[in-house]
Amino acid sequence: MTPLRQGWEALQDRLFFLPPFPDQLDPLALFALLLVAGLLAGETLFRSLGLSRIVGYVLAGAVAGPGVLGWLDRETVAMAKPVADAALGLLLLETGRHLDLRWLHANRSLLASALAESALAFVTIFAFALLAVGLSPGWSAATAAITMASAPAVVLLTAQENRAQGQVTQRTLLLTAISCALSFVVFALVLGIVHAEQAGNWLNAIVHPLWVVCGGAGIGLLCARIALAIAARQAKGSVAQVFILVAVALLAIGVARMLAVPVFLSLFMMGAALNLADRGKVLAYTRLPEGHWILAIVLFVVTGAMLPLEDLGWLTGLQALGLLVVRGLAKFAGVMATGRHDLPAAKRRLVGIGIQPLSATAIFMGAELASIYPEVSGQALLLPLLAAALMELAGPQLCRHALRQAGETEPPPGAQR
Repeated sequence: MTPLRQGWEALQDRLFFLPPFPDQLDPLALFALLLVAGLLAGETLFRSLGLSRIVGYVLAGAVAGPGVLGWLDRETVAMAKPVADAALGLLLLETGRHLDLRWLHANRSLLASALAESALAFVTIFAFALLAVGLSPGWSAATAAITMASAPAVVLLTAQENRAQGQVTQRTLLLTAISCALSFVVFALVLGIVHAEQAGNWLNAIVHPLWVVCGGAGIGLLCARIALAIAARQAKGSVAQVFILVAVALLAIGVARMLAVPVFLSLFMMGAALNLADRGKVLAYTRLPEGHWILAIVLFVVTGAMLPLEDLGWLTGLQALGLLVVRGLAKFAGVMATGRHDLPAAKRRLVGIGIQPLSATAIFMGAELASIYPEVSGQALLLPLLAAALMELAGPQLCRHALRQAGETEPPPGAQR
């Protein structure tokens, strides 16, 4: 680069408007190139090996992130996190819209399955983190709360990627949405436990969980009402309605960030509120356009870059693998033990495999906790984050396998969407 630098400096003597010779690529330009690399990696893996596109997106971010090549440093990843926040929020908005509370009231077996698999997952992960890894009760509870839920964005995008439709697909999507909602409640309670354990501050231990839950629910309900009120004046299914849905979702993201309420909770609550309050079917048939795959690329590239791969050693790797084994068995057992009357055992087995993904939501929950107690959360949250790193690659494939074994996807694997 020396001759190029010298030539540039010689030009500066005559062209005074030229900036100093750039020592490194602008972070925005680098991030844009990384998104393109993620897209190409995802498409290549999908078309040549039949792997999920999500795997390629995560690999691109992980390789370029601080844990491997270091092309993206921690500061650049932190700058990109608000964009990933928005991407995750919009995808969770769609997940929340799959959560039909009225239908759940009529179908108690589905709710029983969700409660069983989520409760078993929480208890087994808590016991593993406390007894096998040696974490404190508070951080063991945090580990369980972060990792007990399936990854709604992964399941939703995998189903759309493979054009999956059918009983197993629908049950997997619904169980994912319910377990996600349950994990948000547990996560809020765990905030209080961590406050009590770390600082002995009972005021924060009580008020902070209430602030998170009430704030997320309030923002979600208010923004859902605003979206319905404005969208009702537009043609159903029109571009204007899509624009209103996205714009109000961005409003919810902004308000949540201002009030220190988790974005993922607020947007999920907004989606659930839209499903519950939209009695006139104003937005029932309005969906995010195909462009929401752009959100997926941003989300999973940034998520891959956030993974603490530099801390992955043989001991921590075995511990993360052990967590995934006990979690996977618990969720599988919870599904198999319930719903016997409305779903055959063969399909329940596939649902138990399909709900295994764990990724972006867990990582963003970890980031919320890390911002509160940064001095201790680095090591305390290493276990769930490394488990998420492993499942970023395996989770999409497990879900894809379950949907294909159910015969609910459209072949061939390399077909155009």
